[in-house]
Amino acid sequence: MGMLFNAIHHFETITKHKRLVMKNCFAVGLYRQGLLHDLSKYSWEEFRTGVFYYQGNRSPNAAEKEVKGYSAAWLHHKGRNKHHFEYWIDFAPDKSRGLIGNRMPLCFLIEMVMDRIAACKVYKGADYTDASPWEYYQRGRDFTVMHPATKHQLEKLLVMLRDEGEERTFAFIRALLKRDKNRRMRQRTERVWKTASSLFGCAKKSGTTGNSQ
Repeated sequence: MGMLFNAIHHFETITKHKRLVMKNCFAVGLYRQGLLHDLSKYSWEEFRTGVFYYQGNRSPNAAEKEVKGYSAAWLHHKGRNKHHFEYWIDFAPDKSRGLIGNRMPLCFLIEMVMDRIAACKVYKGADYTDASPWEYYQRGRDFTVMHPATKHQLEKLLVMLRDEGEERTFAFIRALLKRDKNRRMRQRTERVWKTASSLFGCAKKSGTTGNSQ
């Protein structure tokens, strides 16, 4: 009966979290990421940990880690979800530098912000404020392996959320994403023109050579 209780309530918890992330992702235009967010939590590899270590007031992964020294569910999760900065940790090309954080694409960084907001809302309930995500982040800030640019962007958004609230922060995020989309479109167009020019130049040169013969 205890495990059935845990299964039901864990399902409710992760689904509530997913709905909150989806709502916030939709609000800034990240529709695909909102729909696909955290689907691996429903896999048996992750869900069974949620059932066995369900607590209700914090992630069951933390409880599993206290017992085993690691969380199999978390290792499975972070390797499949690009909105976690841990997904982007790898050895530096220069191995003497050890493990480094690679820069996160903006869309996944924004999803990470939405993930943190939703997690705090779920676990803090009525005690949640716009400062909660920043306060939670600060507790592990000195131990994170994160690309400097990613860390700067994340902190800027969490501080903005704390000081200016969701509405202004989400408006700023929408502008950021629009600018990033336009930048990527320009880069894509430049690559297409460069490729076309190269191909046209080769064809023209080949045609000139053939005529001269």
